[in-house]
Amino acid sequence: MAFNFFRWLSGKTAQEPEPVTFAEFFDLSTDLYIRELAFQSCVNLAGNALSKCEFKTYDGNVEKKGDEYYLWNVEPNQNQNSSAFLHKLVHQLFNNRTALVVQYGGKLHVADSFTRREYALYDDLFEQVTVGDFTFSQTFRQSDVLFFEVASEDMRRLTNGLYLSYGKLIAYGIQSYQKSRGTKGAMSVNVQMMGNDEFKRRYEAIQNEGFKRFANADNAVLPLYEGMNFTELAHKTYSQDTTRDIRSMIDDVTDFTARAFGIPPALLDGSVQDVGAATDQFLTFCVDPLVDNIQEEIMRKRYGRQALARGDYIRIDTSSIKHIDLLSASPNIDKLVSSGVVCINDIRALLGQPLILEPWAYSHFMTKNYATVAELLKALEGGETA
Repeated sequence: MAFNFFRWLSGKTAQEPEPVTFAEFFDLSTDLYIRELAFQSCVNLAGNALSKCEFKTYDGNVEKKGDEYYLWNVEPNQNQNSSAFLHKLVHQLFNNRTALVVQYGGKLHVADSFTRREYALYDDLFEQVTVGDFTFSQTFRQSDVLFFEVASEDMRRLTNGLYLSYGKLIAYGIQSYQKSRGTKGAMSVNVQMMGNDEFKRRYEAIQNEGFKRFANADNAVLPLYEGMNFTELAHKTYSQDTTRDIRSMIDDVTDFTARAFGIPPALLDGSVQDVGAATDQFLTFCVDPLVDNIQEEIMRKRYGRQALARGDYIRIDTSSIKHIDLLSASPNIDKLVSSGVVCINDIRALLGQPLILEPWAYSHFMTKNYATVAELLKALEGGETA
């Protein structure tokens, strides 16, 4: 039995009698690639945003850069840096609705697969935890791992349901576009000539090969024999139907998927108009909930209530996600420093510049224009200048 590529790609077995037609394959491949492009674009955008965040660790309410900081910001394990680790975490979380992080040898690993046994009043158990080519023989308890979940509704299942109908519409648009570029005609044949074996051979040759080459060629001549007459009904045209309608339908799929993630569609289609507002919306409705989810799980598993009471905690800083231009941000920088809200090194850290290792760089400054109401009234009554 010959190997059927269409049957293999569609997942049908050799025992199934019905053939896989090109139309079925066409719909399958169109739906598959379009939906994966939209879904994975959203996942990658969320992963890129999380990898730019800084996991700040505090000891007694004072920021410290110790082992925990190094673990989350530089090297979670011997085979991954923090960016690759966080990308894998986000990928597992959105593709599977859950993500499991286990600690082994002081290192953190995102599990590729696992089996979960759920309990209402006791710790859930995780078995058959696999990382790469290694499967742990031990059973992990819920309190010993970091377990992340997204919303109860399966995002991939919901978006796939949308693709089932919209993908067919896109495939139909592509087929219609191809048909509009084709050549169609009618050929009349003398019935009496069909009894001639030589005429019949020539007719079959033209029907099977001649018309195909004629229709696909930019410039061609179709040889006809006595008793044959070809009349063109439609020809290739490039003045009407365009690919813009198909592109618009593909963009619709991307827009629907982005909304499911809480991502403004403008960030995915590359639109630069009002990108600042779109980025703010992305941070508010997509990144911040994701960061809160991860931060809370780390706090309750790796720190706990008593550590939080002592001022020991971790905070994921999302301020570095947005690019900051030094010259355009200079007025705001001046206000932040002059109002005493931040010190100079806080600003330099925000801009990605090296810190100044001097005491004055950690001091907070305030201009003389700032004063309390009581101080202003005292200055006015005494005739002094505030």
